[in-house]
Amino acid sequence: MPAADILPFLLSWIRNPLRVAAVAPSGTAVATLMTQEITAKTGPVIELGPGTGPFTYALLERGVREQDLTLVEYASDFVRLLHARFPHARVFWMDATWLEKYRLFENAPAGAVVSGLGLLTMPPHKVVAILSGAFSYLRPEGAFYQITYGPRCPIADSILDDLDLQATCIGHTMRNVPPASVYRITRRKPTAT
Repeated sequence: MPAADILPFLLSWIRNPLRVAAVAPSGTAVATLMTQEITAKTGPVIELGPGTGPFTYALLERGVREQDLTLVEYASDFVRLLHARFPHARVFWMDATWLEKYRLFENAPAGAVVSGLGLLTMPPHKVVAILSGAFSYLRPEGAFYQITYGPRCPIADSILDDLDLQATCIGHTMRNVPPASVYRITRRKPTAT
Protein backbone atom coordinates (compact mmCIF):
# COMPACT_ATOMS: atom_id res chain seq x y z
CA MET A 1 0.00 0.00 0.00
CA PRO A 2 1.44 3.39 -0.97
CA ALA A 3 2.30 5.60 2.00
CA ALA A 4 0.31 8.43 0.39
CA ASP A 5 -2.89 6.34 0.80
CA ILE A 6 -2.59 5.75 4.54
CA LEU A 7 -3.63 9.20 5.81
CA PRO A 8 -6.69 9.76 3.56
CA PHE A 9 -7.85 6.21 4.20
CA LEU A 10 -7.39 6.49 7.97
CA LEU A 11 -9.22 9.84 8.14
CA SER A 12 -12.14 8.47 6.16
CA TRP A 13 -12.25 5.34 8.31
CA ILE A 14 -12.27 7.44 11.52
CA ARG A 15 -15.19 9.52 10.19
CA ASN A 16 -17.28 6.49 9.24
CA PRO A 17 -15.81 3.02 9.92
CA LEU A 18 -18.93 1.13 8.79
CA ARG A 19 -19.00 2.88 5.42
CA VAL A 20 -15.28 2.33 4.77
CA ALA A 21 -15.62 -1.26 6.06
CA ALA A 22 -11.89 -2.09 6.00
CA VAL A 23 -9.09 -1.28 8.38
CA ALA A 24 -6.55 -0.55 5.60
CA PRO A 25 -6.53 0.04 1.85
CA SER A 26 -6.52 -3.16 -0.19
CA GLY A 27 -3.06 -4.43 -1.04
CA THR A 28 -1.52 -5.57 -4.32
CA ALA A 29 -2.24 -9.28 -3.73
CA VAL A 30 -6.00 -8.82 -3.33
CA ALA A 31 -6.13 -6.23 -6.13
CA THR A 32 -4.50 -8.77 -8.46
CA LEU A 33 -6.93 -11.45 -7.30
CA MET A 34 -9.90 -9.12 -7.74
CA THR A 35 -9.01 -8.22 -11.33
CA GLN A 36 -7.51 -11.53 -12.57
CA GLU A 37 -10.43 -12.32 -14.91
CA ILE A 38 -10.68 -8.83 -16.41
CA THR A 39 -8.83 -7.77 -19.57
CA ALA A 40 -8.92 -4.95 -22.11
CA LYS A 41 -11.55 -7.00 -24.00
CA THR A 42 -13.91 -6.85 -21.02
CA GLY A 43 -14.95 -3.38 -22.11
CA PRO A 44 -16.26 -0.74 -19.75
CA VAL A 45 -15.77 -1.53 -16.07
CA ILE A 46 -17.68 0.00 -13.17
CA GLU A 47 -15.90 0.16 -9.84
CA LEU A 48 -17.96 0.62 -6.69
CA GLY A 49 -16.19 2.06 -3.67
CA PRO A 50 -12.75 2.52 -5.24
CA GLY A 51 -11.44 4.41 -2.19
CA THR A 52 -7.81 5.32 -2.89
CA GLY A 53 -7.73 3.28 -6.11
CA PRO A 54 -5.85 -0.02 -5.54
CA PHE A 55 -8.29 -1.99 -7.73
CA THR A 56 -8.32 0.86 -10.27
CA TYR A 57 -4.55 0.64 -10.67
CA ALA A 58 -4.82 -3.14 -11.04
CA LEU A 59 -7.49 -2.73 -13.75
CA LEU A 60 -5.20 -0.38 -15.67
CA GLU A 61 -2.38 -2.93 -15.38
CA ARG A 62 -4.75 -5.56 -16.83
CA GLY A 63 -5.16 -3.38 -19.93
CA VAL A 64 -8.48 -1.67 -19.19
CA ARG A 65 -8.35 1.83 -20.66
CA GLU A 66 -8.74 4.63 -18.13
CA GLN A 67 -11.56 6.17 -20.20
CA ASP A 68 -13.42 2.82 -19.90
CA LEU A 69 -13.52 3.11 -16.11
CA THR A 70 -16.53 4.47 -14.21
CA LEU A 71 -15.70 4.99 -10.54
CA VAL A 72 -18.60 5.34 -8.08
CA GLU A 73 -17.48 6.66 -4.70
CA TYR A 74 -19.46 8.09 -1.77
CA ALA A 75 -16.66 9.64 0.31
CA SER A 76 -15.88 13.15 -0.92
CA ASP A 77 -12.21 12.95 0.15
CA PHE A 78 -11.74 9.87 -2.02
CA VAL A 79 -13.62 11.48 -4.94
CA ARG A 80 -11.11 14.36 -5.05
CA LEU A 81 -8.22 11.89 -4.87
CA LEU A 82 -9.69 9.73 -7.66
CA HIS A 83 -10.19 12.76 -9.94
CA ALA A 84 -6.53 13.68 -9.46
CA ARG A 85 -5.18 10.14 -9.94
CA PHE A 86 -7.44 9.07 -12.82
CA PRO A 87 -8.32 12.20 -14.81
CA HIS A 88 -9.60 10.24 -17.83
CA ALA A 89 -11.94 7.99 -15.82
CA ARG A 90 -15.53 8.97 -15.13
CA VAL A 91 -15.85 9.60 -11.39
CA PHE A 92 -19.29 9.83 -9.78
CA TRP A 93 -19.78 11.11 -6.25
CA MET A 94 -22.81 9.07 -5.24
CA ASP A 95 -24.11 6.21 -3.14
CA ALA A 96 -23.96 2.90 -5.01
CA THR A 97 -27.56 2.19 -3.99
CA TRP A 98 -28.59 4.92 -6.47
CA LEU A 99 -27.23 3.09 -9.54
CA GLU A 100 -30.67 2.32 -10.97
CA LYS A 101 -31.77 5.95 -10.61
CA TYR A 102 -29.20 7.24 -13.09
CA ARG A 103 -28.06 6.23 -16.56
CA LEU A 104 -24.30 5.92 -16.33
CA PHE A 105 -24.05 4.42 -19.82
CA GLU A 106 -25.94 4.76 -23.07
CA ASN A 107 -25.47 1.78 -25.41
CA ALA A 108 -22.19 0.79 -23.74
CA PRO A 109 -23.01 -1.97 -21.30
CA ALA A 110 -20.30 -2.87 -18.85
CA GLY A 111 -18.41 -6.15 -18.96
CA ALA A 112 -17.59 -6.14 -15.24
CA VAL A 113 -18.34 -4.49 -11.93
CA VAL A 114 -15.60 -4.48 -9.28
CA SER A 115 -16.87 -3.83 -5.76
CA GLY A 116 -14.85 -2.84 -2.74
CA LEU A 117 -18.03 -2.12 -0.80
CA GLY A 118 -18.59 -3.58 2.66
CA LEU A 119 -21.74 -5.52 1.82
CA LEU A 120 -21.57 -7.47 5.10
CA THR A 121 -22.27 -4.29 7.06
CA MET A 122 -25.26 -3.23 4.91
CA PRO A 123 -28.94 -4.02 5.40
CA PRO A 124 -30.37 -6.44 2.82
CA HIS A 125 -32.42 -3.80 0.97
CA LYS A 126 -29.23 -1.84 0.21
CA VAL A 127 -27.43 -4.96 -1.04
CA VAL A 128 -30.40 -5.68 -3.32
CA ALA A 129 -30.37 -2.09 -4.63
CA ILE A 130 -26.63 -2.25 -5.37
CA LEU A 131 -26.81 -5.62 -7.13
CA SER A 132 -29.95 -4.71 -9.10
CA GLY A 133 -28.39 -1.44 -10.21
CA ALA A 134 -25.07 -3.04 -11.12
CA PHE A 135 -26.66 -5.86 -13.12
CA SER A 136 -28.79 -3.35 -15.03
CA TYR A 137 -25.51 -2.16 -16.62
CA LEU A 138 -23.86 -5.55 -17.12
CA ARG A 139 -23.93 -7.47 -20.38
CA PRO A 140 -25.56 -10.92 -20.11
CA GLU A 141 -22.15 -12.61 -19.68
CA GLY A 142 -20.81 -9.84 -17.42
CA ALA A 143 -19.67 -10.45 -13.84
CA PHE A 144 -19.76 -8.63 -10.52
CA TYR A 145 -16.58 -9.13 -8.42
CA GLN A 146 -16.88 -8.65 -4.66
CA ILE A 147 -14.18 -8.60 -1.99
CA THR A 148 -14.96 -9.89 1.48
CA TYR A 149 -13.07 -10.36 4.72
CA GLY A 150 -15.57 -12.89 6.04
CA PRO A 151 -15.50 -16.70 5.77
CA ARG A 152 -18.21 -16.90 3.07
CA CYS A 153 -19.93 -14.92 0.34
CA PRO A 154 -21.10 -11.57 1.76
CA ILE A 155 -24.39 -11.81 -0.17
CA ALA A 156 -27.07 -13.91 1.49
CA ASP A 157 -28.31 -16.96 -0.44
CA SER A 158 -31.87 -15.58 -0.26
CA ILE A 159 -30.78 -12.39 -2.06
CA LEU A 160 -28.90 -14.37 -4.70
CA ASP A 161 -31.99 -16.57 -5.22
CA ASP A 162 -34.37 -13.60 -5.43
CA LEU A 163 -32.17 -11.91 -8.05
CA ASP A 164 -31.47 -15.17 -9.94
CA LEU A 165 -27.73 -14.86 -9.33
CA GLN A 166 -24.98 -17.28 -8.37
CA ALA A 167 -21.74 -16.75 -6.46
CA THR A 168 -18.41 -18.49 -6.96
CA CYS A 169 -15.30 -17.93 -4.85
CA ILE A 170 -12.42 -17.26 -7.25
CA GLY A 171 -9.70 -17.12 -4.63
CA HIS A 172 -8.33 -16.14 -1.23
CA THR A 173 -5.24 -14.29 -0.14
CA MET A 174 -3.57 -14.12 3.24
CA ARG A 175 -1.33 -11.34 1.86
CA ASN A 176 -3.79 -8.58 2.75
CA VAL A 177 -4.75 -6.79 5.97
CA PRO A 178 -7.11 -8.41 6.81
CA PRO A 179 -6.96 -11.62 4.72
CA ALA A 180 -9.54 -11.50 1.94
CA SER A 181 -11.55 -13.55 -0.54
CA VAL A 182 -13.07 -12.57 -3.88
CA TYR A 183 -16.39 -13.79 -5.25
CA ARG A 184 -17.63 -13.66 -8.83
CA ILE A 185 -21.39 -13.03 -8.99
CA THR A 186 -23.12 -13.87 -12.28
CA ARG A 187 -26.59 -14.42 -13.64
CA ARG A 188 -27.77 -18.00 -13.36
CA LYS A 189 -27.78 -19.94 -16.60
CA PRO A 190 -31.21 -21.25 -17.58
CA THR A 191 -31.51 -24.95 -16.86
CA ALA A 192 -32.50 -27.28 -19.68
CA THR A 193 -35.88 -28.93 -19.21
